[in-house]
Amino acid sequence: MEPRRMKIKVCLVGEAAVGKTSLIRRFVLDDFDDKYIQTLGTKVSKKELTVTGSANESVKIDMTIWDIMGQKGFRELLKEAYFYGAKGVIAVAEVTRKTTLDDLDDWIEGVYSVTGKIPIQFMANKWDLKDQAELGEEELTQAAKAYDSPYFLTSAKTGENVESAFQNLAQRIATGKLVKREAA
Repeated sequence: MEPRRMKIKVCLVGEAAVGKTSLIRRFVLDDFDDKYIQTLGTKVSKKELTVTGSANESVKIDMTIWDIMGQKGFRELLKEAYFYGAKGVIAVAEVTRKTTLDDLDDWIEGVYSVTGKIPIQFMANKWDLKDQAELGEEELTQAAKAYDSPYFLTSAKTGENVESAFQNLAQRIATGKLVKREAA
């Protein structure tokens, strides 16, 4: 039997320099570049993956991943076009800057204003710098819980939990579940 196919649009949101572009690059290309290049406008990447659907069937996902510039003014200007049609959101904070977690509420509410309630996946990126972390599991748990979301401690640099986080979101979209699974 042919696996079911789904095309899904996923948007990454978060402040500038939290590592959104690097997370996408790690997920799509399994590559990392530590030179910071600011995203200007929007960049779209694609990856195909397979997950298990609600009836334990195989589901092929064609994931289109939208990376947006992290500046607030830009978000307001283009949020309708950027978020329209999204089936899931990856909300990225950086573990060394607590303010990047606090700012995610505004990003998520901006998405919800266009899409309604869709699955959210929190990523606390730059976990390879955990010695300098300002964010702890308590703050992450609290933030993620507010949106019925899991969170993953990720590192675009080492690749830690990046694949798992994207897979988890794809799985939740394929099964139609907003409910979370336990965080990794």
